[in-house]
Amino acid sequence: MDPVDIKIFGIPGIYYLWLFTVISLFFFLKRAVKIVGILKKAKPENRFGNFGRQAVNFLKFVLGQRRLFNEKSIGLPHFLFFWGFVFYAASFWWNLIKGLLPFVPIGYTDNIGIIGLALEVMGVLVIISIIIAVLRRLFFPPAHLQQTYDATIILSLIAILMITLVLGQSFKSVAEPSSWSPVGKFISASFSGMSGSSAISLFKGMWWIHIITVLFFLAYIPYSKHMHLLASPFNVFFRDNLKPADLSIKGAGDDISSGASKWQELTWKDLLNSFSCAECGRCDRVCPALNSGQELSPRVILHEIKEHLYETGFKTPTNGSHALIGELIPRDVLWQCTTCMSCMEQCPVLNEHVPVIVSMRRNLINRGEVEQTVQDVLKKLQRYGNSFGQSDRNRAKWTATLETKVKDARKEEVEYLWITGDYASFDSRIQNITQKTSMIFKKAGLDFGILYEAEKNSGNDIRRVGEEGLFEFLKDKNIQAIKKAKFKKIITTDPHTYSTLKNEYDLKVNGNGENVSIQHYTELIDELIKDKILIIRKKLGINATYHDPCYLGRYNGVYEPPRRILRAIGINLEEMPRNRSRSYCCGAGGGRIWMEDKVPIKERPSESRIREAVSLSNVKTFVVACPKDIVMFQDAAKTTGNEDKIKVKDISELVWDALESQ
Repeated sequence: MDPVDIKIFGIPGIYYLWLFTVISLFFFLKRAVKIVGILKKAKPENRFGNFGRQAVNFLKFVLGQRRLFNEKSIGLPHFLFFWGFVFYAASFWWNLIKGLLPFVPIGYTDNIGIIGLALEVMGVLVIISIIIAVLRRLFFPPAHLQQTYDATIILSLIAILMITLVLGQSFKSVAEPSSWSPVGKFISASFSGMSGSSAISLFKGMWWIHIITVLFFLAYIPYSKHMHLLASPFNVFFRDNLKPADLSIKGAGDDISSGASKWQELTWKDLLNSFSCAECGRCDRVCPALNSGQELSPRVILHEIKEHLYETGFKTPTNGSHALIGELIPRDVLWQCTTCMSCMEQCPVLNEHVPVIVSMRRNLINRGEVEQTVQDVLKKLQRYGNSFGQSDRNRAKWTATLETKVKDARKEEVEYLWITGDYASFDSRIQNITQKTSMIFKKAGLDFGILYEAEKNSGNDIRRVGEEGLFEFLKDKNIQAIKKAKFKKIITTDPHTYSTLKNEYDLKVNGNGENVSIQHYTELIDELIKDKILIIRKKLGINATYHDPCYLGRYNGVYEPPRRILRAIGINLEEMPRNRSRSYCCGAGGGRIWMEDKVPIKERPSESRIREAVSLSNVKTFVVACPKDIVMFQDAAKTTGNEDKIKVKDISELVWDALESQ
């Protein structure tokens, strides 16, 4: 039963098949070649050389569709869409080759029992998934899901493919019953009075509708938002998960401090992000800026880059072309990002929104287009090396009232070099916590020291504001000071400092080739308790919840050490709905702690987080592990009227209480 063995207007079907195939491939390749040409014209970036990790990424996030299951209602249906696409793509090319080249010694897939059975089963599952997807879009659409005609067209095309396959198998079962076609056999019972010749004609009709639909699909995909079907596997493969939101551009070959204001100044990977975006809205649903009432939408950022490409990359720019920054993407929007990386953590195709936003911020910094409060802080950092504008001699002022002097690691050899960071050193609300952390270290007999006035701001927020030159200046100052100290390991207080030292500094142990071990203080305290160096004999027995800092959790995967500490000191831990990788940002990152809100705010991220904690039954303590979190959440507890309902505590305060109660 050869479906190509027909004549239309006296012309053999094989000629029509060749015609439709050539037309489809022409439009597909024309667009694909254009897109590849555009990527080649962008700024270069070396994303090669980590094949093992990239292959794991591909297995987990493309073949396994792992992140789609973060939203359970559509995870399995989309998983079936994907594998239905893969399965039917393979089947399509097999059948197309057989139809175009009849002499090839292979049979059509529906004639091969086990393959035909698999196609039938997959077809039914995909049809069920389509029904779920349509119902979700019509009656239960999640926030920020784009309801576009494009999506409707794609769903309709997939539905046509599945329906024609199942009906085709049913008509074939009328003429040629097969034990390998249970679905077709079941449906064919409805056509029991049909003649064999009519069934064969209808089977061939379904086959042709199926093939023509696929060929149209092939030509249509690179012109639609579903270009992500083709681009996203490459996008996933070239993501470097070891350094998420890496702000360096490997192999760019020129100064990155100038940033980007047009597509040619972005890297090819940045542009690939925009083609890979499925516009599913997952990034928007977790964005603290957008959900607080601001305009920033990570999805729209990538969408507008793609629109900019279509307008100025796919055709000759005209005087009427829109500028990427200022017209397509408002300047104020770029400053609303907290660089929390929630968007990147939830994106199913592993898009990298934060580096793109920072690249455009660099351009604004270069042009001097930054608000006065940020300019003032940058001047303080340039002059004093800290964001508080205080003399560097005041950095270690918190040590003055301690019973035992903290060693100067520049003068005495120590095991641990403690980088405290600006807020832990200068902010009066946090200095007491820094002292307690120091006393915990001393109680454990830890040999540690600090850099005193030689320590400078690590540059984390400065780099994410876009001031690359100042970041490099501070980085060099810190590395020079660190090289003068004799130590074995580094501990940090601030997760922002921790992340930058670990991922953006190239630190070696006393000049040799071994990388310095860098720990957050919660990691170290966890080890001290586990090794019974710190012994907790009396449990606190209080109910509390814990907030995962963005730069400790999402950026560096440190989730369990703080929780183990809390359990060890007798905390009854109740998790907030948004925890671990889904933790909601406090709103301070990316330099936002220095910025003013330019638009009316519905509810600040820190306020939303406090309300989330207060909603938990019997929880009176909100535990943090970041100095900035103390500032943000204590203020939020006041502004939301919850100051008497919940107390914001650093984890060191609780550990010290547990140790003091012995």
